[in-house]
Amino acid sequence: MRNVMWKGQLHGNIHLDTIANKKNLYGLGPVEYLSGEVLIIDGKSYRSEVVSDTAMKVEETYDLKAPFFGYANIARWSERTLPASIQTLQQLEQYLDKETKDSPRPFMFKLAGVVEQGTIHVVNLPKGSKVSSPGEAHKGQVNYQVKNKPSEIIGFFSTEHKAIFTHHDTYLHMHLITADRQKMGHLDEVLFKKGTMKLYLPIK
Repeated sequence: MRNVMWKGQLHGNIHLDTIANKKNLYGLGPVEYLSGEVLIIDGKSYRSEVVSDTAMKVEETYDLKAPFFGYANIARWSERTLPASIQTLQQLEQYLDKETKDSPRPFMFKLAGVVEQGTIHVVNLPKGSKVSSPGEAHKGQVNYQVKNKPSEIIGFFSTEHKAIFTHHDTYLHMHLITADRQKMGHLDEVLFKKGTMKLYLPIK
């Protein structure tokens, strides 16, 4: 992420179709040249791109390149209901940190349930742009609202990867996709509907 944001290395470093084992595959990252977002969930790969300030296009495809990408094959999950008191990203981060102190890190996780309110973004850098700061990297980015939508979220948790695979002020990098597959993007803000969210942690 640092190389993309500060050094302008926007080209694809991985072609997603070259990931040989797609069974139980989960992953997330941006599309090369910051022209969209990518989410792999249970072996299916989705790309989102900006159509307008209110519309996006989501399609299922592995024919994609990404400048950085995190992924894992996870065959077995431990499921629990997320406590009703955990509603925001900050609360989720603290909860995950506390609950996984004795587990292997970093790890990917999954959430499923109703998002009462959320903000996701899709990067949409104008073609030919040069990037040398996070502000420039997010030029053209469009934010979209998610309201009362059953959704799935794939996330990456690490205390060691700030500015590498999470932003400099968080342990989390999360992408959300609505259950109807009409919206997908990087999750910036969320309010989970109390009592509806299931949290899935990988069983190593």
